[in-house]
Amino acid sequence: MEATAQSAMSEIIYGWNSLLIAGFLLISMAAAIEGGYRMGRRQEASANKATKDHIITIQGSMLGVLALLLAFSLSQALQRFDNRNAAVVDEANAIATTFLRTQLLPSSVRSDARKLLQSYVDLRVQASTISLDKEADREVLLFDANQVLDALWGCARRAAAEDPNPVTSGLFIQSLNEAIDAYGRRIAAVRRHVPEVILFLLFGTFVMTGGVLGYAAGVAGHRPSSVSYMLVGLIVVLAFVIIDLDRPRRGLIKVDQTSLIDVKAVIDQAQSAGAQPAVPADGASPRR
Repeated sequence: MEATAQSAMSEIIYGWNSLLIAGFLLISMAAAIEGGYRMGRRQEASANKATKDHIITIQGSMLGVLALLLAFSLSQALQRFDNRNAAVVDEANAIATTFLRTQLLPSSVRSDARKLLQSYVDLRVQASTISLDKEADREVLLFDANQVLDALWGCARRAAAEDPNPVTSGLFIQSLNEAIDAYGRRIAAVRRHVPEVILFLLFGTFVMTGGVLGYAAGVAGHRPSSVSYMLVGLIVVLAFVIIDLDRPRRGLIKVDQTSLIDVKAVIDQAQSAGAQPAVPADGASPRR
């Protein structure tokens, strides 16, 4: 997992602000349109009808390639965003189920396990609020979470040694295994994003398409129409959405952490009252 994180953080634009990237793209496309227009004006006198038709054909092909790349990138970003949302709910369910099943543990282990789970869910909620570009802060919380999971596994071993019944300690061990698996799946889901080479290809196609739009207008003897700039604006907005979806804890579009926060509130309440926790009203649905 550390190698994956270091690879993500070493990429060039992954840590940049989404608005900054969108602004840079807007300026680049406007410059490409203007540059293409001026080049086209120089060729206007020598361009015949066949040449202009050829340029229009190339322009249509470029727009088609751009649409394909946009659709592919947006699909990938949306899929990863949905996977991250599902991973949060899965982890919340697993933690809530494990906490419920602490009621089945021997009394000598039960209190320690409940306190450890309370600490664990606190760490997971804290980790969900830290931006992925703050890798050092995240790694501290992930290290602490791993330590708590190790301690919980120690409680499970003690419970199994004291009460090897599969209906009591066995169910707790099963749910703890699911919580550990959910933890790993969520970290993996958060760290996956659209490959940067795809984004560079997308941005390059944006700029080239802008240049062709401007060149076609210049050869035709008129400045690019307002519709062309509306198209540029739409492309930039779509690019911003793709980038923002791909950064789960930054920007405007963020993964919903409500289910995990609800589980934390239920566990805190149960620990304060010393009672068995109730099922959260929204989000996770723990299994007994």
